[in-house]
Amino acid sequence: MGEALAAFGRGYKFALDAYQARACECLEAGSSVLVAAPTGAGKTVVGEFSAFLALRQGLKCFYTTPIKALSNQKFRDLAARHGVDSVGLLTGDTSVNADAPVVVMTTEVLRNMIYAGSSALAGLGHVVLDEVHYLADSSRGAVWEEVIITLPEAVRVAALSATVSNAEEFGRWLAEVRGGCEVVLSEERPVPLFQHVMARKSLYDLFAPTDYGVDVNPELVGLAKQEARRLRDDARNPRGRSGRGRRTNYGSGRYGGQAARSRDQVRERLTPRRDDTITALERAGLLPAIYFIFSRQGCDAAVGQLMRSGLRLTDAREAAQLDRIAERHTEGIDPADLRALGFDEFRAAFRCGVAAHHAGLLPAVKEAVEEGFAAGLVKAVFATETLALGINMPAKSVVLEKLVKYNGVQHADITAGEYTQLTGRAGRRGIDVEGHAVVSWQPGLDPRAVAGLASRRTYPLHSSFKPTYNMAVNMVQTVGRQRARELLESSFAQFQADAAFARRRPGADPSRRRDTIAARFDKVCSVLESLGYLAEGGAAPTEAGSMLARIYSDLDLVTAEAVRDGLFDKLTAPQLAAVVSSLVFESRGDRSGTHTMPSRAAERAQSRLRELWRDVCLAERDHRLPTSPEPDIGFAETIHAWASGLSLAVTLDIGDFTAGDFVRNARQVVDALDQLAKAVGPGSVRETARDAVSAIRRGVVDVANLED
Repeated sequence: MGEALAAFGRGYKFALDAYQARACECLEAGSSVLVAAPTGAGKTVVGEFSAFLALRQGLKCFYTTPIKALSNQKFRDLAARHGVDSVGLLTGDTSVNADAPVVVMTTEVLRNMIYAGSSALAGLGHVVLDEVHYLADSSRGAVWEEVIITLPEAVRVAALSATVSNAEEFGRWLAEVRGGCEVVLSEERPVPLFQHVMARKSLYDLFAPTDYGVDVNPELVGLAKQEARRLRDDARNPRGRSGRGRRTNYGSGRYGGQAARSRDQVRERLTPRRDDTITALERAGLLPAIYFIFSRQGCDAAVGQLMRSGLRLTDAREAAQLDRIAERHTEGIDPADLRALGFDEFRAAFRCGVAAHHAGLLPAVKEAVEEGFAAGLVKAVFATETLALGINMPAKSVVLEKLVKYNGVQHADITAGEYTQLTGRAGRRGIDVEGHAVVSWQPGLDPRAVAGLASRRTYPLHSSFKPTYNMAVNMVQTVGRQRARELLESSFAQFQADAAFARRRPGADPSRRRDTIAARFDKVCSVLESLGYLAEGGAAPTEAGSMLARIYSDLDLVTAEAVRDGLFDKLTAPQLAAVVSSLVFESRGDRSGTHTMPSRAAERAQSRLRELWRDVCLAERDHRLPTSPEPDIGFAETIHAWASGLSLAVTLDIGDFTAGDFVRNARQVVDALDQLAKAVGPGSVRETARDAVSAIRRGVVDVANLED
């Protein structure tokens, strides 16, 4: 063990695990490292050592995370360890001590700094890429690869990943592009996880000892057989014209999906009530628990069900503490706004130790839930799966109500990776000696299929990297066309494509591979050249290209075309906010209805915007590229109302948005307006964009900026 690691280890109350120590030793020896370990295994210790090492070496460390809430949490952790003067925070709309030697930031912020050639990169020695498996995310994953392939060569990278089955492949790619990388794997959870099934009012072990070792619990297998017999008997009975044979789309049925079309006949027999499940966990000493429900409405309804059941999970002292937490997090929000959001109902349940957690909630309310849960005061949280993807909020138990969820297209079985991510929250290191995962019985559930799902602890990591217009002009501007092409050829996406080619064509000449990423880059550059964003030959960006380089969105090129067209020039601040919202907003699948623009001027601008979008699509088709997504005006009336100064209650009613959705979308519009103001340069559009930002950043949106 090196001197730095020994000094670092003395700052912890526990001894480092073997894999943590090994990963830290690799960093101290000057190598980059990929750490893949289960959720809750303590991977972030390795990232914290990167920060410690940078401070010791007189270098900088940038600690990146995928979401702002996680950046805030890591900032607080590192500031507590190294002191507030040594740690900064950059999340796009928040800047705290940005010149500190250790700065926590979202991954996009680092990507933008690299492209801009920021002076802050001087002296950078270490970068932590927390949750690096996000590079598989279809909408944001490319950012991680952009950072990895464009970081200065001397920077050491600590990449922290959930357990993935192709970690060695990912590590080999990192070694190629970063000049060496050690792969450190850990398959062991620090807190053992026990699997259960909740049926009726009873908690069953999923596995049980048998004469031949450990197998699926025979009691559960027996319950499944009994249910199957009842289903057959029910099928023989007439159910009316609309009942028999009706088909539904609930998944494959391995985990209770397809068979759920008969659920009305058997639900009351084996499917447990939510309050019965929480009561059973309380009696077994298995609270606090996160109860995953794949629907916001379901989460809210579950809280209501527990309140109607009269279940109370806190004493008077705990209730008073929760009251204070709720008041502190909502301080500064207009009481009228809180009433409009149903805050009294939230606080009544919160005092009882019960809460929901999902993207539809006001950020201040979510933070109150997170603090109350972390303090052991909130005992049952009903949450959507987004809770498993970011913040550190472990529980003693995790309940999965269903193993089927809507994936945006259809209802489908959750994957082994999703099951691992969700149940990984069970078991608090340093608090619990064991964690518990509970699957709620649903009609048609097959215990053996659940056992197989629970036993597969890994999933593969696949690149989602695709060159975009903004990426292309930035890379050409930063390193030139040819070097940009070479860098893209070194992406993980191309690395995986090469590996797939080798498996299809054993013994084939490697130089005859399909340059899939570089070929797309060439097409993107051709579109940019045809529209005047790259000079002839594509060797360098034009003035318009430099403007495009500052616009980051799926409709970056359409936005830039609107700027050049003068489309934004005569709009008021609320009108500009409405039109810009259509360039970044994306309607949820469950939202429907006819939307209109809020004024004639905004409508004329939107009509012209659609013409520009169609022109871009034609250019894309000419160059055999997928067409850009259509502008979406679903948030235009809502953000226009808010930017015009209307109250929260009226604003939410106009678009029928939840508070959380409204705040998140409003902040997305603010980000887009900020980018627009920086991209267009001095003039009326910049001033109007800044006025729109000021008009939007008030009330709950302003409080959210301070907290998130």
